[in-house]
Amino acid sequence: MQICELIERCQLQGIITMSEKTILVWFRNDLRVHDNEILFEAIRKADKVLPVYCFDPFYFKTTELGLSKTGNIRARFLLESVADLRHNLQKLGGDLIVRTGNPADIIPQLAQQYQASEVYHHREVAFEETKISEDVETALWKIKLNLKHFIGHTLYHKEDLPFPIKDIPDSFAVFKKKVERDSAVRPCIETPRHISVPPIIDPGKIPVLADLGLTEPFDDPREIFQYKGGETAGLEQLQRYILGTGQPAVSRGGKYTADHSSRLSAWISLGCLSMRWVYRQVTNNTHGSHNSNSPLILELLWRDYFRFMFKKHGRQLFSPERLKDDQREPAPNQDELFEKWKTGNTDVPYIDASMHQLNATGYIGNHNRQIVAGFLVHQLKADWRKGAAYFEEKLIDYSPASNSGNWAFVAGVDKDPRDNRYFLGAKQAAELETQSHFINTWLSDVYDDDSSLASVI
Repeated sequence: MQICELIERCQLQGIITMSEKTILVWFRNDLRVHDNEILFEAIRKADKVLPVYCFDPFYFKTTELGLSKTGNIRARFLLESVADLRHNLQKLGGDLIVRTGNPADIIPQLAQQYQASEVYHHREVAFEETKISEDVETALWKIKLNLKHFIGHTLYHKEDLPFPIKDIPDSFAVFKKKVERDSAVRPCIETPRHISVPPIIDPGKIPVLADLGLTEPFDDPREIFQYKGGETAGLEQLQRYILGTGQPAVSRGGKYTADHSSRLSAWISLGCLSMRWVYRQVTNNTHGSHNSNSPLILELLWRDYFRFMFKKHGRQLFSPERLKDDQREPAPNQDELFEKWKTGNTDVPYIDASMHQLNATGYIGNHNRQIVAGFLVHQLKADWRKGAAYFEEKLIDYSPASNSGNWAFVAGVDKDPRDNRYFLGAKQAAELETQSHFINTWLSDVYDDDSSLASVI
């Protein structure tokens, strides 16, 4: 007892300093402070928290198809989102360390430099993202540190599903019915009020597009809706959607109307908005007609479904049987056809208008995505993986699981047993409208010369 009292007295007098516990929080696609379990748990369990974001050169390389893994529109949105995360952490008394390089090198180096006892991150499911996590985990094990995995990218927590991962229904319809009937969405995690960080020597500068090998995107005047990256802008857009005061957006039919399209997908994909937070705000609001049956909640369920399909099947997600049974003969000039498709020069007005909008803005509505994908696969008979790669470059709201899952669904090579997906490309293409405000808008030349038009299409 006397020894304990002596130690306590020495601590009060500053003679003995107990070592502080520091946890490194590795941000990836969770760029927010609200409903963020890794941040909340790190604050709760450690004396100091070290928030870190890495710009991994892997995501800014050119693929074998000559496409960028990340186009300049999404890259700008990402840069804005990281800057907003840093700002929001600073408002809480913290900061964000930003580095450019391989996370498997950077995360262990920072963990050692700041004497972190553990590293927290949210688990990913798609192949490339999982591989990066594994590389970081291996590197941390070499210095005897643990990478703790959290689940924070889905609406429903996997532990609350009415079935184990291995028994998740391959049919989305069955998955939706059972989950909505037998599972509940967890409450949101408390937003921290204060963050203590160790003295940071060099927080690092957020790169500009040129540092990533990209040019500044052109803001097309035909686009009414303007994206700004970050949690702050995402929360503002969510409130506008709930209150029904959002800017006019593109409906599923592709027409400009003051409809209920949320345009939240880009913020959700980067984790600037928590899916649980969106769900709670939408289902609890008293200002409009939004409820648990809204189209937005359905889109959140589709995101869960594709992520859980990746978790269940891994690299076998795309059915070997369906791939083997796919008897479509590829077009002999499919490279030429793919080029016409991606540049919006197919001579099918609706397809071309949709692709012009995608190239100019980084966004097209979900219905239009299904139509242009079906057209590429079933009418032009091009490889669906080329289309998926092109969407990866162009979409401002790109998400690996949703993008690959949707393209595989359209191509008919996924695990979902439904056989009616071919209507997307085979039946509707001949029935697509040829005259509309949407088509006139996105097939019009609003530029002074051909060179400026070429820069965006």
